[in-house]
Amino acid sequence: MIANRLNFVYTSWRNRVVFGEGAITGLSDELASAGLDRVLVVCTPQQRALAELVQSHAGKSAVAIFDEARMHVPASVVRSASEVARSANVQGVVAAGGGSTIGLAKMLALHEQIPYVAVPTTYAGSEMTPIYGITAMNEKRTGRDERVLPKTVIYDPSLTLDLPWPVSVSSGLNAIAHAAEGLYAFDSNPILQLMAEEGIRAMANGMRQLATKPHDIEARGACLYGAWLCGSVLGQAGMAIHHKLCHVLGGSLDLPHAETHAVMLPHTIGYNAEFAPGAMARIRRALNAEDAAMGLYELGAELGSPCSLRDLGVQERELSRIVDVTIANPYWNPRPLERSDLMDMLYQAWRGDPPARA
Repeated sequence: MIANRLNFVYTSWRNRVVFGEGAITGLSDELASAGLDRVLVVCTPQQRALAELVQSHAGKSAVAIFDEARMHVPASVVRSASEVARSANVQGVVAAGGGSTIGLAKMLALHEQIPYVAVPTTYAGSEMTPIYGITAMNEKRTGRDERVLPKTVIYDPSLTLDLPWPVSVSSGLNAIAHAAEGLYAFDSNPILQLMAEEGIRAMANGMRQLATKPHDIEARGACLYGAWLCGSVLGQAGMAIHHKLCHVLGGSLDLPHAETHAVMLPHTIGYNAEFAPGAMARIRRALNAEDAAMGLYELGAELGSPCSLRDLGVQERELSRIVDVTIANPYWNPRPLERSDLMDMLYQAWRGDPPARA
């Protein structure tokens, strides 16, 4: 398999990573090194306490908190945050939380041209990608731009000890989705494949440990390590049908981002299985499973993740429109996208059936 990948391009993004228990205590030094004397701390409404903790570690540099970050980064929220950033005359942002918060920081970096420091407390891994997204008029638009990468990422497992179990599971499976699609991306390469396999293994093993010991600092660290690797893969490889479907589902129906990825992952992997045998072999090894798609399905079930789109509130009548939007502007995919095949796959995901294969 690697022999077929000897001609490739590998790009390493420039950012600083500080990893370890208690790493958040160095936030003020990181801000000073980046020349950021006035920063805005952003978070979701539910994470106000986290933002206040982060603000305390930022010292005098953190002049305000914006706690209105929302899933799928609505354009209205970006406008509100921009107004606060301008009125506070900040030089940068500290994003405390998960993908919703980091997604907002990315849009501020792009629109306001101010850098940010990421303090991830879930396992989505979006802080390691130049991918951004914004939702307006029930449509989520995505893009890539190096300017949305953070100056520094602080991974502190101690900040994730109280992460609710459902969020831990869904964001962990979301991270695995990034690595899994990176394995068969059109621009994948041997380096990304090593990172992807190790990321899937670390995340799966870490979450299995957390299932019985949710406050185990080493298991939390393993999950953050996996998130870092999986996010790095997504940041350097193209996306395929899994991410396209999840973007359409999430943007059109306002579904929970990570849970949507968790439900769809076994089915999209099953869809591509016969067309990406090398990727499937790496997923099987990482999960210690006989079949990649079933291994992912069983992992989700073992961890108590939602297993169907119906569980997320999707109505059966909406599936046809989702497929139409998906194939109207598709991403590259190793298996050709046929409408009838996609409908079959989406129905399986809607019902929560075990994944089928080509």
